[in-house]
Amino acid sequence: MNPIINFEPHKIILASQSPRRQQLLQDMGFTFEIRTHKNVEETFPASFKDENIATYLSALKFNAYQAELAENEILITADTIVCIDNLMLGKPSNKAQAIEMLERLSGKSHFVYTGITVGNNKNKTTTFDASEVFFKTLSFEEIDWYIDTYKPFDKAGSYGVQEWIGYVGIEKIIGSFYNVMGLPTQKLFEVLKQYI
Repeated sequence: MNPIINFEPHKIILASQSPRRQQLLQDMGFTFEIRTHKNVEETFPASFKDENIATYLSALKFNAYQAELAENEILITADTIVCIDNLMLGKPSNKAQAIEMLERLSGKSHFVYTGITVGNNKNKTTTFDASEVFFKTLSFEEIDWYIDTYKPFDKAGSYGVQEWIGYVGIEKIIGSFYNVMGLPTQKLFEVLKQYI
C-alpha cells in the first residue's frame, strides 16, 4: 500500500519563496504549484511573542491568497522565527547584523517557531511547531567564514541548520529538525489530511 495520501482531484499550492520549504514538500512526495505573486507586509502586533508571531504571520500570508483559490485547491503558507532571550531574530539585512545574530546565539540555546496555515477557499487551520536549538560557542572566524561563504541573508537568525554551521555548531536539537529548516513536516502532513 502506498503511504502517500492521494490528494487528487485536489491541487496543493505552496505560497513560499523558500527553497528549503519547496524541497521539503517535494521530499514528502507531493506534487505542488508555487505561488508567490502577493507581497505581504509581515507586520504583527507589538504585544505578540514567540509562536503567536509565527502563527499570525502564516495566517496573514494565507489570507492574502484565500479569495483567489479554486474549489479544488489547498494552500500552504508558513513563517519561521528565531527567538532568544525574549528577542525575535528575523532575517539579517547585512553582514554586520548577521554577525551580531550569530554572536548572540553562540554558546546558548534558542527556540525556532514555525507557524503553518493550511486550507481551501472556505476554511483554514493554523498551528505551529517549536524546536530548541543548542549552539556551541562559535569563534569569530567560524561566524565570519560561514557568513561570507553561505550568505544566510534569507534565513531567520542568520543560519541554515542544514548548512556548514549546523554540522559543526549545533550540539543538539529538542524537537523537529525540519521545523528548524522551516517546515514542520510531520505536523503539516497531519493537517493536510484533514482537507481531502
